Amino acid sequence: MDAVRRAARPSRRGVLRAGGGAALAAAAGTAVTGCGAGTDDGVAADGTVTVEMWHGQADTAKKVLEGLVADFERAHPKIRVKLGGGVLSDVMLQKVTAALAAGSYPDIAYIFGSDLARVARSPQVVDLTDMVGSGPVPWKNYWAASRDAVTLNGRVRAAPAVLDSLAVVCNRKLFREAGLDLPKAGWTWQDFVSSARTLTESGRGRFGTGWPGTGDEDTVWRLWPLIWDLGGDVVDGGGKGIGFADTGARALEVVADLARDKSVYVDPKPGSEQMYQVFQSGRMGMVVTGPWQLPDIETAGIDYHVAPLPSFSGRPVTISGPDTWTVFDNGEARSKAARTFLTWLARPEQDVRWDIEAGSLPLSRRTEALPAWQDQVARTEGLNVFTTALETARVRPVHPAYPEVSQALGQAIVAVLLGRSSPKKALRACADEANAALLIPR
Repeated sequence: MDAVRRAARPSRRGVLRAGGGAALAAAAGTAVTGCGAGTDDGVAADGTVTVEMWHGQADTAKKVLEGLVADFERAHPKIRVKLGGGVLSDVMLQKVTAALAAGSYPDIAYIFGSDLARVARSPQVVDLTDMVGSGPVPWKNYWAASRDAVTLNGRVRAAPAVLDSLAVVCNRKLFREAGLDLPKAGWTWQDFVSSARTLTESGRGRFGTGWPGTGDEDTVWRLWPLIWDLGGDVVDGGGKGIGFADTGARALEVVADLARDKSVYVDPKPGSEQMYQVFQSGRMGMVVTGPWQLPDIETAGIDYHVAPLPSFSGRPVTISGPDTWTVFDNGEARSKAARTFLTWLARPEQDVRWDIEAGSLPLSRRTEALPAWQDQVARTEGLNVFTTALETARVRPVHPAYPEVSQALGQAIVAVLLGRSSPKKALRACADEANAALLIPR
């Protein structure tokens, strides 16, 4: 099925880019207030307003967006949405950062949720609190993850663009051959480790599971559900230190157990493509992933089963990584037109088209209830598990120091995966680096 993003689309868990924060801070301080596109206010002589949108999409998702824009323009003849940007989402932060510094930026850009806090430091980012507080956007009906991912200091700084969650996809054939029952809700991380050990057959090149091993955000965000379930958090209540000094080491013990058993395939390249290829070739029993991977798994002919993430507590827990449509101020006419377009795009009748054809989970319960989405769930094995997980999903904090915290934790995870450090030692090094970053005034 075409519901979830294809491999041709870049990984939404983009590699953390060193130096991006400093460049953005400089851009926030030097960008010209007001019209970022010089004298062009985007309003034609006949009153038509043109909005520039750096969409970051490829292939299927791009075609879907083009179709939605065409429908919007037919219903709003005085607004034109120009799709461009020239880059995919993985490098959008660099392009937007440079554009802010130059004073020539788009009206809308696709920004990863983990980058939003830094981008929102720019005075050119439009506050959307009023937009979602009234009108047809089903804000109160949004999943909490959708709302939390775009809210900073009580203000809505972007519109949710894409929503997902993590679950475990299992190869039924390998479970059957190993004599294991398929996991179901309520299973534990000890069950996961034990199953991975049983599923592993080194002589046949089979692994129990996989984990990204580059230290990027793809590596890190898989660990946050374990930390949250243990009572930890990304940042402590005072905002001056990490909130996982103890729970992080306990979570890393799971990683260490997998590494010790040699039951985990460590993907050495960004994007996790090799890890997914191992699973799709029938040589991996379980993979922690999102709904975007289901089409490739189906295409590969894998008879699969989807289970919720394990936990320590028995309570359901997962992570969602929403990305955003961020609006920039190029004058009142263009900002108003951009808000009009995003308001239209967020309505359930448009949201469901984007979800089914381009690869997102529904932003709101109203979208989830539509017959089109329910039909999609009925056609797609396991899709309901990812949607149900949104009821308890959490998101990473919208915090300007998050990239440094993530980078430090990523290094710790890789050190444990490769057997170079114990969980406690790796977490101590992570805490030293992350706590220093959190103390920097922002």
